[in-house]
Amino acid sequence: MAALGSLAFAQPWLLLALLALPALWFLLRVTPPAPKTQRFPAIRLLLGLAPTEETPARTPWWLLLLRLLAAALVIVGLAGPVMHPATQLSGSGPLVLVIDNGWASAKTWSERMQVAEAQLDRAAREQRRVRLLTTAPARPDAPLAASDLLRPERARERIRALQPHPWPSDYAAARSVVEDLQIDGSAHVVWLNDGLQTPETEALASRLQRLGRLELMRPEPADLPVSVLPPSRSGTDLKVQVRRAAARGQTARTVIASDERGRLVATAEASFDDGSRVATATFELPLELRNRITRVGVQGENTAASVALLDSRWQRRPVGLVTESAQADAQPLLSEVYYLERALAPYAEVTRGNLSELLAQDRAMIVLSDRGALRADLRNQARAWVERGGVLLRFAGPKLARELTGPEARAGEGTPLLPVRLRRGGRALSGTMSWGSPPKLADFPADSPFAGLSVPDELTIERQVLAQPSLELGEKTWARLADGTPLVTADQRGDGWVVLVHTTANAQWSNLPLSGLFVQMLRRIVSVGEGVAETADTGPLPPSSVLDGFGQLGPAPASVQALSTQALETNAISAAHPPGLYGLEGQRRAHNLGPAVGDARPLTALPAGVEVSGFQAEPEQRFGPWLLVAALVLLLIDLGIALLLRGLFGPAGGDGMGRRAARAAGGGAAAILLAVALAPAPALAQSGGGDAPESYALKATLDTRLAYVVTGVDRVDRISEQGLRGLSRTLTARTSIEPAAPLPVRLDEHPLAFFPLLYWPVTDQQAPLSTRVERKVNDYLANGGTILFDLRDPTPGVNLGGGLSGAGQALRALTRNLDIPPLKPVPPEHVLTKAFYLLNDFPGRYDGGQLWVEDTSAGGGDGDNVASVLVGYNDYAGAWAIDQAGRARFAVTPGGERQREMAFRVGVNLVMYAMTGNYKADQVHIPAILERLGQ
Repeated sequence: MAALGSLAFAQPWLLLALLALPALWFLLRVTPPAPKTQRFPAIRLLLGLAPTEETPARTPWWLLLLRLLAAALVIVGLAGPVMHPATQLSGSGPLVLVIDNGWASAKTWSERMQVAEAQLDRAAREQRRVRLLTTAPARPDAPLAASDLLRPERARERIRALQPHPWPSDYAAARSVVEDLQIDGSAHVVWLNDGLQTPETEALASRLQRLGRLELMRPEPADLPVSVLPPSRSGTDLKVQVRRAAARGQTARTVIASDERGRLVATAEASFDDGSRVATATFELPLELRNRITRVGVQGENTAASVALLDSRWQRRPVGLVTESAQADAQPLLSEVYYLERALAPYAEVTRGNLSELLAQDRAMIVLSDRGALRADLRNQARAWVERGGVLLRFAGPKLARELTGPEARAGEGTPLLPVRLRRGGRALSGTMSWGSPPKLADFPADSPFAGLSVPDELTIERQVLAQPSLELGEKTWARLADGTPLVTADQRGDGWVVLVHTTANAQWSNLPLSGLFVQMLRRIVSVGEGVAETADTGPLPPSSVLDGFGQLGPAPASVQALSTQALETNAISAAHPPGLYGLEGQRRAHNLGPAVGDARPLTALPAGVEVSGFQAEPEQRFGPWLLVAALVLLLIDLGIALLLRGLFGPAGGDGMGRRAARAAGGGAAAILLAVALAPAPALAQSGGGDAPESYALKATLDTRLAYVVTGVDRVDRISEQGLRGLSRTLTARTSIEPAAPLPVRLDEHPLAFFPLLYWPVTDQQAPLSTRVERKVNDYLANGGTILFDLRDPTPGVNLGGGLSGAGQALRALTRNLDIPPLKPVPPEHVLTKAFYLLNDFPGRYDGGQLWVEDTSAGGGDGDNVASVLVGYNDYAGAWAIDQAGRARFAVTPGGERQREMAFRVGVNLVMYAMTGNYKADQVHIPAILERLGQ
């Protein structure tokens, strides 16, 4: 490649053809004279006819210049001119391309791939072979390995198949691979680094330098990924810690909490101070909403470390403590409620009250400390509550021991509020009259909810209430003393449980309430209130679902291995154990990447001589094809001018005056073409907003096109254009509709009648509509047009009444004077659910909002009962958006690529609905649809 400043040529030897332009000058400057029409009088043919010498006419200078310019454009265009070319590869060996594809590379993955393809272009121009090396293993059984020497085209195919992984890069293994590389000559090494400092980074860089010149490219500090730690509880609040690598600047990040279906539950802000790497977001939510959270993540981040998954251990279940007297706090160390409340408060929502009040509330468990017999009406209410699924936890003590001669003791096969029959009195296991020391607590049975908990050696039980021996006593025992005496018994009643601890909840009869085991036992009992007893992780947990490199949860591949308890506790993230959910249904455990990331720092320590740059270098611009197109246009114009000068377009027998006029016209056409050819290339590519009204109308009518409303916000308008371009490509591939490139619609300039469907992204930065525009939009809706308003906001529960978000308020302001009919959520039988695909819901980039449609049953819509207004919240253009290479631009949540496919199907149905109306509502199509459904 030859370079001239910021201009270079891929085939510079073709420029030698410019030396032939002087020869072309002499060849093109002569042209045969135009034919002349002469009458042929037969008699006067030979009279007065003198022979004249014919001399060739000279080619006009402007036509000669036009032809020479066309030839020069062809030569320069074939030479492959490149603006802002990359520097030439060093050395004589291959290009060694090292790509970090660990978790930290996901945030800048698209930029990383663009840079990688640019490096392959450099290798192709210089006819170099390529070796590829990725630093994160693809599978546990696939160690790192460098590729063979590849042609740049073959290497490009491999690069396009790469995806980031949700585990860290293994620089130690990569260094071992580099040490074994055999390179002929000196290589040029390009390392696309993730920008984070690790202990092995400098060592790998030093080893790569031995292969040849090392060029390291990494993201800017502001583009480094952030990590999220699992939440911590602070009273009734949920706190999420966010970490960043670069500590410069004061900024804020939005943390999103969502439920298991990906619907937004709440947002909170984490504010970083200048110089700080850690910020905390606090969620202040009611218990019902807090327990719905299964995932927290940072908005705008798409890495596995920016997501923290929550399992059932993070849910705070509602628990009621029965307190009949206000004197319970007078002597706290003697009060059972004091010990119970402090043991339950870290993981449960504790409420005090009398038994009748708590039974009327929605509680997962009610704790009844030592007390005597209950009134008959309370017993009946409590029995009904337990059978509906509640857990009643009781503690024995002196009061219960004294009442064993009462109604509860005479209830035969156990009472509704006791799991087993009890013996009268209590059992003293220590004191002056005892012969031995109190027995220890035995290990918990394998089928007990307490299985796996360790028993402290200092734990002693001094007194207890004994259970009456029976055949089923062993099945109902969850914990027992070393001598076999039951300590905790339980019995299932309907959908609920009655659990009895055969000792007190304070330190009067045992030191169990003073131990950490007491807290763990209560936590296991509370989990029974959700219908599933929490058991210990005594064995490996099978993978359930895992995160991909972009932080999307999906099915676990076959290569993922079961997770041991030790790996779960040490946050060991690898290809064998990626972040995700492990365990069976009801016993799943969250395995998060955030704790394993640690204190990430920007890359600073590198060996001397390493060239460091960012991903934001000015891209190469190839304009050779533009020059060839301009040359072709010039040659076509030249052909037309030549025919004009030869009289083929003029009147027969045109005189010299007419010929001179034709030549002047041809000169004017050539001058116009020359001005167009010399105009900047982007000016030739403009479309849409810069077109004249006639040109815009022709574009909109000669081809079927999708259209979007220009909001004035560059980023939103760019996403709308890319989204409709992706939807147009899908329509072309799957349907009989073959749309051309989408068009922007400026409401105050362009006509609307050409488009059956308008995509209108709503933003709070959009200016109010003028009266003329409002009238134009109302006419468009009244004459059969359809508008899809997209709020791009997945907040659940949004309606067209109150409580709207910023985009919702903007929609209300924009449509204040528009004839918007009543709306309703799309019903299951609506034509939109079957216009092309059979759909149950309408996801986009998000899946948290409903799609609202005009209620045609209320008198809206046109005469064909086709809705003119649709309102969605799921950012459909963001899900459809593609780049120039046809790759998706944005990640979708929570369903990943499956959700993107469903979003494209939603788009196809919307277009079909706008173009065919209620065609699919016809009853004649029901047999075909039922056949598709397999019915």
